[in-house]
Amino acid sequence: MTIIKPAIKLIGISLGYKTTNENEKAMEDCGALWQQFGGSFVASKISGKLNNNIYAVYYDYDGDYTQPYAYFIGCPVTENTAVPTGLESITIPEQQYEIVTAKGQMPDCIANAWRDIWKKNDANRAYGYDFEIYSEKSQDLNNAEVDIYISMK
Repeated sequence: MTIIKPAIKLIGISLGYKTTNENEKAMEDCGALWQQFGGSFVASKISGKLNNNIYAVYYDYDGDYTQPYAYFIGCPVTENTAVPTGLESITIPEQQYEIVTAKGQMPDCIANAWRDIWKKNDANRAYGYDFEIYSEKSQDLNNAEVDIYISMK
């Protein structure tokens, strides 16, 4: 099932460089960014949040999932929200998505869901802005549910 999701502005932090899935480098890089996001209480510094969800965004792909891409973690905000000093902003454009729900123990369920996504025929993947939404459903680390939005052509 595909859906169209309207554009949304996020405020948060980015890696500042591109990572890759090669040799599990992305797991290390993205994990370190999550540590920084949580350790620096980034979410608490953001005003104008639409909700308490946290988005993890994969974007600016050099090609498909085997190529380098950028990574960003942030919270959805209203369009006119000012970006606090030390944080960044990105806007995910309106896109068509296929939604995959990762279920199980964190963070393994996320890694396993992505491995399943990579195995699928990706002829219809847009490699635009793909993202995970961490909501109340992801709080139980032993029985989490996280929706993964895959941008489609």
